[in-house]
Amino acid sequence: MSIPQLTTEQLQAARAAATEARRARAELKAKVRTGALTLGAALDEASGDDVLAHVKVVDLLKSLPRVGEKRATAVMEKLDIAANRRVRGLGRHQMTGLKAEFK
Repeated sequence: MSIPQLTTEQLQAARAAATEARRARAELKAKVRTGALTLGAALDEASGDDVLAHVKVVDLLKSLPRVGEKRATAVMEKLDIAANRRVRGLGRHQMTGLKAEFK
């Protein structure tokens, strides 16, 4: 089983899609950082969007005002969320816990 060879056009399309996905995730974190979106709203938006669902939970928490590495890690440990967990992988109780923690 080998990696399929892509044409130049397919490679360009894949690069463009990846760039757009990174831009969308960065935009979500920027909205949280500026207060345009609450954490709950951001989680809801990410849950319904395949691209945004790949945002790491710790990165989303750290984009909140007054939340750094230390507090983000503490909250994730308290709610039993793995350090490398993405929004898509959150359970119902973890999602509820995060929303309650950052109202």
